[in-house]
Amino acid sequence: MANEYVLVGTLKIVKILLNFVNQEVLPDLNINEDAFWSGAESIITELSPENRRLLNIRDCLQAQIDEWHRTHPGKYRDITEYKQFLYDIGYLSPRYNDENIQINTNNVDDEIAIQAAPQLVVPLMNARFTLNAANARWGSLYDALYGTDVISEDDGCERTNKYNKKRGEKVIAFTQKFLDQSIPLMNNASHADVIKYDIENGELKITLRDKNTTQLQYPNQFIGYQGEADRLNSILFVHHGLHIEIQIDLPGIKDILIESALTTIIDCEDSVAAVDAYDKVQVKKQLFEN
Repeated sequence: MANEYVLVGTLKIVKILLNFVNQEVLPDLNINEDAFWSGAESIITELSPENRRLLNIRDCLQAQIDEWHRTHPGKYRDITEYKQFLYDIGYLSPRYNDENIQINTNNVDDEIAIQAAPQLVVPLMNARFTLNAANARWGSLYDALYGTDVISEDDGCERTNKYNKKRGEKVIAFTQKFLDQSIPLMNNASHADVIKYDIENGELKITLRDKNTTQLQYPNQFIGYQGEADRLNSILFVHHGLHIEIQIDLPGIKDILIESALTTIIDCEDSVAAVDAYDKVQVKKQLFEN
């Protein structure tokens, strides 16, 4: 769609954006059009030189880093020298040590203040992307391992059109080690030796092949369950703020579901989905309508 521009003061504004702001945004905010665009012009005029200066610094840094990699092709192992190079060009700054500096935050979500957790970012104007992102927060560990190169295809473990039992066995072995690391059991017991998970007096009871029972090394990792106490359908655990669900289909584990992200960010400025003024206006309209 061709963009038609309108000159407002010294600003050259796409007409569809101008009309949207003047006709749909400012009236509800009770802001005068002339005052708004005059203020916008003042801010843009003041900050544009600084913005250009910062962009030039970024371009200069990128050019120096590109040149460094051209003169050091291949896998570079001297990380200390490379890190010093980044300090020398100003890409990295020395850590500022001052015990008197304190930062306190209140009413901030854990995934921002405490956890460096993965986040999914999708454009607001594509509902399918948003739905896919919400669904992608959880995924099957079995599927992820079986279908990717995390599991080697050596020794008859190739990915084939039909189910490869040998590859499946490697997936299960990998998963059992993952559970031992993420949800460790008491006395170095292994999830590979578990024959049944039960709930007894509200606590998780784990029965091993030798008929002995054990418990979690960290009981607070157990969050909840589905099914009957002596015939569970699934058990939910937490590890570093992310959840792990063991799905059970007697006589064993059916699948392991992993929470891959805590949040889905609905982005209004996606550089792929919202490219030009028309796209961005449609995104902003959705925000105002919702």
